[in-house]
Amino acid sequence: MSKQNGCAIWHSMKKKWEILKPDPRTQEIIHRVTGCSPIIAAILANRKIATPSDIRQFCSPTFQDLRPPFPIRDMTKAVERIAQALKLKNKIMIFGDYDVDGVTATVILYQFLKSCGADVLFYIPHRIEEGYGLRSRHITDLAVPEKIQLIITVDCGSTDHEAVTAANAAGIQIIVTDHHQIATDIPAAEAVINPKRTDCPAGLAHLAGVGVAFYLIIALRKHLRDCNYWKSISEPNLKAMCDLVTLGTIADMVPMIQENRILSKFGLEIITNTPRPGLKALIETCRISKPTIDSEDVAFRLAPRLNAAGRMGHADLAVKLLTTQDTLEAEQLASRLCSLNDSRQATEQEIMTAIHSYLKDNPRILQKKSFVLSHHGWHIGVLGIVAAKLAEFYCRPTVLISIESGIGKGSARSIPGFDLYAALEACASQLEGFGGHQMAAGLKIRSESIEKFQEKFEREVAAKGDSIELVPKMWVDCVLDFHLISDGLLQEMSVLHPFGVKNTEPIFIARDVIIQSVVEVGVNHKRMQLSQNNGRSQHTHNAIFFNAGAADISKGKLHEVAYRLRWNYWKGQKSLQMIIEDMRPM
Repeated sequence: MSKQNGCAIWHSMKKKWEILKPDPRTQEIIHRVTGCSPIIAAILANRKIATPSDIRQFCSPTFQDLRPPFPIRDMTKAVERIAQALKLKNKIMIFGDYDVDGVTATVILYQFLKSCGADVLFYIPHRIEEGYGLRSRHITDLAVPEKIQLIITVDCGSTDHEAVTAANAAGIQIIVTDHHQIATDIPAAEAVINPKRTDCPAGLAHLAGVGVAFYLIIALRKHLRDCNYWKSISEPNLKAMCDLVTLGTIADMVPMIQENRILSKFGLEIITNTPRPGLKALIETCRISKPTIDSEDVAFRLAPRLNAAGRMGHADLAVKLLTTQDTLEAEQLASRLCSLNDSRQATEQEIMTAIHSYLKDNPRILQKKSFVLSHHGWHIGVLGIVAAKLAEFYCRPTVLISIESGIGKGSARSIPGFDLYAALEACASQLEGFGGHQMAAGLKIRSESIEKFQEKFEREVAAKGDSIELVPKMWVDCVLDFHLISDGLLQEMSVLHPFGVKNTEPIFIARDVIIQSVVEVGVNHKRMQLSQNNGRSQHTHNAIFFNAGAADISKGKLHEVAYRLRWNYWKGQKSLQMIIEDMRPM
């Protein structure tokens, strides 16, 4: 905390501000071609949206902009086998994952195959009792007794060699659909649909697991159309499924670019007016009263509650919510998910408090470039969230491991510029198993190997040297003085939605700002009136600083303010509001 000129500012951890500098020529071309304001042109230029084609696709995307599915490796083999299964009435099992990405992928594939008249069931393992991915026991104890003839995995399967081998031995074929990192050693399945395969030319590696599953049903519907399958059965409306694709895509934090952005843009429109009783009940339970649902509502309200099912109970609860047609059941399920989410938050906070206290008592750990922390009995279901928060707060790759009976199960989260999956590959000799991608992963380790893993992982991070920065970085789009802020500008910014990874919400800065008034609202949130007098007429705007900390923020002058612009909805009215990201005193 620092005090100067009567203004107290709370700093949780000093951020490094990086002001982007768009190419002036590109900015001018965008402004001239689109007629948009120079501010919007600068933001588009910062995101490398420069050619007329890119601008058109970004600002006015259509389903025709989606790349075709068949260039994905093994896609043709997969749809031919599924079509055969439909014809022969083979019993199909969809095997999913317990997070929102896996749940939504499970639901869209299950509902599509049901609409095709398939003999299909789904199975999602229990996070704590069974863990991630398809195991040999799922073949022997589930698929064989159920007389399953075809298993389709969603959001998993790329590293499940033993299970595939067991299935092959039992005469059960497997189609893998996944988006996690995959080695050149590919499982011996009937088809492995993973755009991250090195031999996949489709250019769709950015898809979430639900996106890959959606591409499968796009291809399958086309294949069945060519086979005249839809003569006696109504052809499913795939656009209506984009709500689920959007939920999984935003929740999994994959890049909000290209296909992900196109599908999410249309999906958010469907969610806003959702016909699904379960989703409607969840929106009401979350008390989202805005006229339109945006990516922030999904990421911070809907997704955590859907995820709470798999974290604190069983993911089947989320599947039931998304598939029920009964309004009363939907309300009961939504209420249950909210209760589980409350439990998740309490458990998460307990672990976070303990870790912060431990780091305070052991400051030498803060000298390291990574965190590998372990404890007996940590709740596995929330470790990924806690690891992500620690990685962001301390700007260090973080691995948290819960130990039970000599075996540790962990979640790892990275920071920009550090390939987490590659680091775990380098540490493979200390691990019993791992999987994931550059920014997030899960792992299994024997307790006696944790110390060696900790040392090796730290060396991998340190070896990156100056290529990664251990100071939180905030990217600023441009300087935006108060006199340029208007309802019209904020309305024009709607073309930039939806926001997410690689299409982040714009951050602006203003200098020589005065805090005219400040009042605390909620817990550590500060509502303020800010003005700027830089030689032009004085302009005042309402602002709020969320999680500003326990320190007092009083009236006075600021050197710089970093902020976002959003609509504030209150009692049916909307007004422009600045969301403060950071402050620098005079």
